[in-house]
Amino acid sequence: MTENSSGSSSPCSADLDAAANPAAAVNLSADQGFGCFGFGSELLQALEAIGYREPSPIQKAAIPELMLGRDLVGQAQTGTGKTAAFALPMLARLDPAERKPQVLVLAPTRELALQVADAFNSYASQLNGVRTLAIYGGADFRDQIHQLKRGVQIVVGTPGRVMDHMRQGTLDLSNLRALVLDEADEMLRMGFIDDVEWVLEQLPEKRQVVLFSATMPAEIRRISQKYLNSPAEVTIRQKAADASLIRQRFLMVHAPHKLAALERVLEAETSEGVIVFARTKAITITVAESLEQHGYDVAVLNGDVPQAQRERTIERLKSGQVDVLVATDVAARGLDVERIGLVINYDIPFDAEAYVHRIGRTGRAGRTGDAILFLTPRERRFLGGLERVVAKPIAEMEVPSNATINQNRLDRMRAKLTGCLQTPESSEQERALLSEILQRVAQEQGSSPEQLALAALELALAGKPLLLQGEENFH
Repeated sequence: MTENSSGSSSPCSADLDAAANPAAAVNLSADQGFGCFGFGSELLQALEAIGYREPSPIQKAAIPELMLGRDLVGQAQTGTGKTAAFALPMLARLDPAERKPQVLVLAPTRELALQVADAFNSYASQLNGVRTLAIYGGADFRDQIHQLKRGVQIVVGTPGRVMDHMRQGTLDLSNLRALVLDEADEMLRMGFIDDVEWVLEQLPEKRQVVLFSATMPAEIRRISQKYLNSPAEVTIRQKAADASLIRQRFLMVHAPHKLAALERVLEAETSEGVIVFARTKAITITVAESLEQHGYDVAVLNGDVPQAQRERTIERLKSGQVDVLVATDVAARGLDVERIGLVINYDIPFDAEAYVHRIGRTGRAGRTGDAILFLTPRERRFLGGLERVVAKPIAEMEVPSNATINQNRLDRMRAKLTGCLQTPESSEQERALLSEILQRVAQEQGSSPEQLALAALELALAGKPLLLQGEENFH
């Protein structure tokens, strides 16, 4: 359901009950797709490059109002596309020549602030001179001051650190055009509402205020009535994704142990094809190199991979030449490969929308699938938000033990032997030659058939131990 207090409609307002569809055909004409909002060509080019093709319901409802400069209250779950819903109109109305902050986004956590800042940077990739800065506690204050002095148009920050800069006089908001309160109910839950009100009271009287919240408790409603001017109201009740075919699990692991845990999960989880999602290009390379050293057929998809190579990689994944794909979110948009049976979130996506897209890479065409989320202890608090979006609990699992992995290794070896007996992989001529070698060695060494078979199995192991030994405590 969408409520819009203006009562107006736009060419982008149809099909508000439809789910976001980033895999739909590209159409950036003047009256379809994102083209109907009046965005400039640079913004549309950036959207096409990152795979945004059709606006989601929240984007269709909110963007026209925000392009008019109206205040807005949006009630929508994380995962509905709300970041783009406020970021795109803010960028469209920005003055790149003005080096003081024009947009301020308040987010409840450092991770969300970084996620929103990354989104702004992606959308603004074709806009010359537009700079975004994330400011949050725990980072170097002096470096943030230096970045602010260099000039930025968009600041995304946590309330406490934004207040620090405002009190120090290092964050000049005299030219601010718009403030966005992202996940307002989460800021209420974390005790930041007094800070948010303090920031609001320091802002220029004439500014646009946008408030997004998954729920609308009385305190958030009070703030919207006090600080927003005749806001448009948009409520999106997203149809719950059918995740019934996807088994979702998470495991707790400290950051230094993530690679070792990943290798254990891949050994323990038998799957035809696997996608491992990482947050950055550098992490995709590190993970892929480690998996290659452990004998996996692995490929990388990130923003540095040219389109032609991307297409070859996907074809190799479809044909079975690659079993593990390590990818970033942007690089994997629109990926549709039926043989993917397992998605591993090596890094948690701090936008639940990205989580929904990630796990949707498995369970395709009515098949079952698995999704495993790696969480560090400090990331545990984000689990509830993801569960709300997928409307089901995400069960905890343990890092596979030595015993589990060793049993899987034995089972796989037995299955391979059985399969080779039933369906030989070699030609008749080659099998005859192999048989001749066995007979000659048996005659020369006086070996029994069982001794020959054991020697052949050891030869197949190529010096690698059959059983995993050693440390298995990941807590």
